[in-house]
Amino acid sequence: MSSIVLGLVLQLLVVPLVPDSSSLSSPTYHSTPQWVGGGVELTIAQLQYGGGGDWYANPSGLPNLLRAIRDRTKVPVSTTPARVQLTDASLWNHPYLYMTGHGNVRFSDEEVEILRRYLLSGGFLHVDDNYGLDESFRREIHRVFPEKELVELPVSHPIYHGLYEFPNGLPKVHRHDGKPAQGFGLFHEGRLILFYSYESDLGNGWEDPETYGNPPEVREAALRMGINLFLYALSQVVR
Repeated sequence: MSSIVLGLVLQLLVVPLVPDSSSLSSPTYHSTPQWVGGGVELTIAQLQYGGGGDWYANPSGLPNLLRAIRDRTKVPVSTTPARVQLTDASLWNHPYLYMTGHGNVRFSDEEVEILRRYLLSGGFLHVDDNYGLDESFRREIHRVFPEKELVELPVSHPIYHGLYEFPNGLPKVHRHDGKPAQGFGLFHEGRLILFYSYESDLGNGWEDPETYGNPPEVREAALRMGINLFLYALSQVVR
């Protein structure tokens, strides 16, 4: 794992995907990341989406996860998450997107196109079902990638064997429908571009201890899985 962390540290001051400003009315983006030095602090960007779902759920979760990443790995991330919409120019400053909520998700046609470009160009999206997101998320991601299928990651996948070991795969945080926690992925040319945590609710486990009263071992497992996800995703960014 030390080589992954080192590789990530060497990339901290780069910014992915600079918009091509030659066409302001119909912006296009470089097909591969244009890595440039400095300017933007590395953090996790929470995705603000339409459709009525509470995209802003678990407000203390990401700051706690980012603090754990900084303290345990010494990767100098900001402990303040960003908030972005897919149409924001600042989207392209953030290689790691996080999406959660309980309700409906709906992307515009423009957002579908942008999200596809973002993910194929080196970006990563973690979708965390906070209960009630599953149906609309699957519908919308099929619009983004009609040619791809979500596949369940085997417990042997490196995402479960990073800084922390998860021999049984994704940890279960909240009961939801009582189903086992499952981790699904979308791949492009061998790279994991999207991870979907289903029936787990990692974000609730990242929240302040008093918010849900999760046992310490459950909260710790959620934080450890979040750290694994972050380090793995950014170790495989497109160069």
